[in-house]
Amino acid sequence: MDIAHLKSVNKTIGAKQTLKQIAKGAVKYVFLGCDSDERVVQPLRIIRNACAEQGIPVNDEHTMDDLGRACRIKVRATAVGILR
Repeated sequence: MDIAHLKSVNKTIGAKQTLKQIAKGAVKYVFLGCDSDERVVQPLRIIRNACAEQGIPVNDEHTMDDLGRACRIKVRATAVGILR
C-alpha cells in the first residue's frame, strides 16, 4: 500500500492506538516509522509481533515525519494502522 492513501482511509495513529486495534482484529496494514525513538522501540516490537501473528503486512520504509505529513497531523507518527 502506498503512503499517499493515508490521507483518505480510516486509520489509527500512534503505537498505542494501533496496537489496540490490531488486538481487536480491525487492522489490515501497518506503517511504522523507520526512525522511531528509543522510548518507543519496545511498543514497535510488540506491534511487529502482533502483525506477524495475524498476517498483517508491515511497511517500515518511511520516516516518522513522512507518516505524520501523510496523515495530515502536525507531529511525527510512530505507527499508523489502516483499518478494515
